[in-house]
Amino acid sequence: MDATVLTDLTTIPAAQWNSLEGTTNPFLRHEFLAGLEGTGCVSPDIGWQPCHLALHDAAGLAVAVPGYLKGHSWGEFVFDWAWADAYERNGLPYYPKLVHAVPFTPATGPRVLHRSDMPTGDAVAAAVNASTAAAQRQALSSAHWLFPEPGQAERLATQDLLSRRGCQFHWHNAPGYRDFQDFLDTLTSKRRKSIRRERRQTAEAGVDMEVRSGRGITQADWEAFHGFYRQTFHEHGNIPLLTLPFFRHCGETLGDGVVMVQARREGIMIGAALLFRSDDTLYGRYWGGAEDIPGMHFETCYYQGIEYCIAHGLQTFEPGAQGEHKISRGFLPVATHSRHWIAEPVFRDAIADFLRRETPLVEAYMAEMRQHSPYRMAQ
Repeated sequence: MDATVLTDLTTIPAAQWNSLEGTTNPFLRHEFLAGLEGTGCVSPDIGWQPCHLALHDAAGLAVAVPGYLKGHSWGEFVFDWAWADAYERNGLPYYPKLVHAVPFTPATGPRVLHRSDMPTGDAVAAAVNASTAAAQRQALSSAHWLFPEPGQAERLATQDLLSRRGCQFHWHNAPGYRDFQDFLDTLTSKRRKSIRRERRQTAEAGVDMEVRSGRGITQADWEAFHGFYRQTFHEHGNIPLLTLPFFRHCGETLGDGVVMVQARREGIMIGAALLFRSDDTLYGRYWGGAEDIPGMHFETCYYQGIEYCIAHGLQTFEPGAQGEHKISRGFLPVATHSRHWIAEPVFRDAIADFLRRETPLVEAYMAEMRQHSPYRMAQ
């Protein structure tokens, strides 16, 4: 197959890209990734230079891999700052590096998209070869595959890449809950009471919840939400890089794949959470509010999402990175994965040793978190 590096995703027609396996994930849709580029949310100036891989055979586009040349490690959620520091202390450049990920999005999903007639294992092998060759041509320090879904993570691990584990907290609809009460019935009495109290606090404050999706989200909704989003980022000392035009673009092009949970009082939106969905998974991404009302954050970001999953038959709810407070609200620890190609042999060995020591610590942390499960029986 012939491999090409793309610095502009629009050079591939959306229909071709979206025909590949894996693009039911909303963050891998052409509309989402091209929207980031077209609205200026990713660019060389921001430290996210598009570097997508497209592999063609005689039948056309066979494999595609989102990728970016990174001049820093912000917005990745797999933390390698210590690796970069070690390179710098030894007089070697760590940046730029190649990252195969969705910008600013710590959500699991395919990292290798491929035509349906190509076995996934063959596609992954071809993608890794193309990635490594691209990194070597540009004399990059490394290439990183962040948050691959478990099946692809296993296949990537067979390609001589270093393996790293992380932890998130996800909710699962494994029993096929009939409604929110059915979910509550699986929790301990203490946790049921706590969740009911939080939901009651929001309702008693006069806050009503409304869920809108796709084109049902109005321009006024987007403007209010973007204000909340910016405020939240500023309050935490972060830069809100996603623009109002990008969010509007998602609402216009991704249809019901975009979900906004709105908290309203007397008809006025005072808080909102933005989520995305695939055929089987709901992904929580951003939240913000104009007022600090007890319970409103949990209602907007978690409980409404759980209700949405139950109502729409979704199996998994990924509410975002980190957050031990999620455990008591029904979210359990789940392993996340990343895979890493390191060019310099000495540093590869050092990082491999670091990962051998880090992995049991992550596993011990997850085991400890499982001890705090809110469920009456093991999930």
